[in-house]
Amino acid sequence: MSETSARARVIIRGHVQGVAYRAFARAAALKCGVRGGVRNLTDGGVEAEAEGDKRSIEAFVECLRIGPPRAKVRTLDVEWQSPTGQPVDFQIWY
Repeated sequence: MSETSARARVIIRGHVQGVAYRAFARAAALKCGVRGGVRNLTDGGVEAEAEGDKRSIEAFVECLRIGPPRAKVRTLDVEWQSPTGQPVDFQIWY
């Protein structure tokens, strides 16, 4: 792990299910070069976990803040964590 390695858990709320948000998040993660995953939550929100270079995660979070065209992101909460080194790619979790 480098000094700039980081991990973030992001909770996105608003109109974010049924609008291809998870596919958008995966594409954004691949573009930004972060590892982890994204899933729908039972309360209608979306949770993303990302690990990698801190600047790459920050760019990913900004993409999540915008979302795909049909999404309406109301709130986005980021919890920074210690990196685990476990994710090897970015997946859509079901």
